[in-house]
Amino acid sequence: MILNMLIAGFGGQGVLFMGKVAAYTAMVEEKNVSWLPSYGPEMRGGTANCSVCIDDEPIGCPLVLEPETLVVLNAPSYDKFVDAVQPGGKIFIDSALISAKCTRTDIEAHYIPCTQMAKDEGLDGLANIIMLGKVLKETGFTTYEVLCEAMKKCVPAKKAHLLDANLKAIKLGYEYQG
Repeated sequence: MILNMLIAGFGGQGVLFMGKVAAYTAMVEEKNVSWLPSYGPEMRGGTANCSVCIDDEPIGCPLVLEPETLVVLNAPSYDKFVDAVQPGGKIFIDSALISAKCTRTDIEAHYIPCTQMAKDEGLDGLANIIMLGKVLKETGFTTYEVLCEAMKKCVPAKKAHLLDANLKAIKLGYEYQG
């Protein structure tokens, strides 16, 4: 398995879009991929999570119950999923929104203040993409170039004016030292 990731947060944080871009990298590289969104009835403010699997082999189950990589963008998601991460796995925490510190010693925790970084850089709404850049840096699930190519394919034509901001957000996360 190249990537076995669960992304979780509130609706409106771009959880599903982040997963879609990650999944699209597999399509660019002609790998097997599954992208399985799950969200509550509210469009914004409800809970949302997304399972992404990328592999060279066929994927038997698209549901990620024990992620190797967990991305949490809010405290309720951290509380709900932190114990599900496989030993040896990685958790990525938006430390601007989540004050909890991971007490597990069998996983690698990364604290990225994505929401604050997005605000500081004038990239409101792109904390998810900053986080995706950091996930790429720490997991190597694809190359930086392929992630940028996937972003270009995933930003719809009617939002083409946001492409440069998304690419800047990827770079910020990729280069974040923390």
